[in-house]
Amino acid sequence: MRIASVGTAFPPYRIAQTEFTEKLRNYWGSKLPEPRLLTRLHANCGVEFRNFVLPLESYPGLVGFKATNDVWIANGVELGQTCICRALAPLGLTAADVSAFFFATVTGIASPTVDARLINRMPFPARVKRTPIFGLGCVAGAAGIARASDYVRAFPDQIALLLSVELCSLTWQDNDQSIANLISCGLFGDGAAAVLITGDDVALPASEVAPGPSILATRSTFYRNTEYVMGWDIGDGGFTIVLSPDVPKVVMENLRGDVETFLAENGLALGDVGSWIFHSGGPKVLEAVEASLELPKDALALSWKSLREVGNLSAASVLMVLAETLENHRGAPGSYSILAAMGPGFCLELVLLQW
Repeated sequence: MRIASVGTAFPPYRIAQTEFTEKLRNYWGSKLPEPRLLTRLHANCGVEFRNFVLPLESYPGLVGFKATNDVWIANGVELGQTCICRALAPLGLTAADVSAFFFATVTGIASPTVDARLINRMPFPARVKRTPIFGLGCVAGAAGIARASDYVRAFPDQIALLLSVELCSLTWQDNDQSIANLISCGLFGDGAAAVLITGDDVALPASEVAPGPSILATRSTFYRNTEYVMGWDIGDGGFTIVLSPDVPKVVMENLRGDVETFLAENGLALGDVGSWIFHSGGPKVLEAVEASLELPKDALALSWKSLREVGNLSAASVLMVLAETLENHRGAPGSYSILAAMGPGFCLELVLLQW
């Protein structure tokens, strides 16, 4: 089983971090007890540009959860269709070739879910197996690949699709000037990604696309009693961010041991990993990953690049790093990569790849 392709899509409204911070500071005005704090926090997010699903002047008109969630559904369907087509087309495939559809998000709610709405738009089989995933947050990109690989391991002649749509800008709370929300407003952006995972017995149509890496193994790890670290408080106004400064601490205390154990069970050690495909969680998270694993300075260069160019896209972030890896930084034949993300729970998802 292998990762065959990745397609990505972004909404059209792209803005520099400095411009966004200035506009937000002016908009909030007296709500900010210390305006310079907003500027400092946003400057430290490691983000230079982000894409938003709406122009900035439209966000104040979204009052209440229903208004924002309706925008999330409409735009999520559009972005989802775009990136699915971008994943399928280079391989000479269509939606009719997909047997299982996994959909991951944490920034909106719909029933029927976005995957169901896309089945009505695209020629997916009527018997396609659907697995909507809500609530895993930033870890869901890696977890979705792992669950899709579980599926094609059981059905090696089939193709699974993972779609993640995250429109984080629709979750920001106008009346919340907490440090967590100030950071959230400066860190998270909007985007979508789709990944195709093929079973061992799938023969793809002839194409010029080089085969992606094989998925050798996966590992899920749950850290008990860390619910306070990351997530949402969901109320009448929608999603209120829960973001503890303890996230880097959890990384430092747990990541290395869990990665080493996972690798050892597959006959490998840290030195055998040729590249690291990590979720772009933010500067402090990436620094904690680098320190914990004692990585070379440029080992997470693609994660830092994604953070600078599009911000943290929750579940879609690690898929963006994966897309860049496939496009421009493929491993040498036979080399190993670790794809990983951490998220609400608090939890870790690891995927071992071989090129």
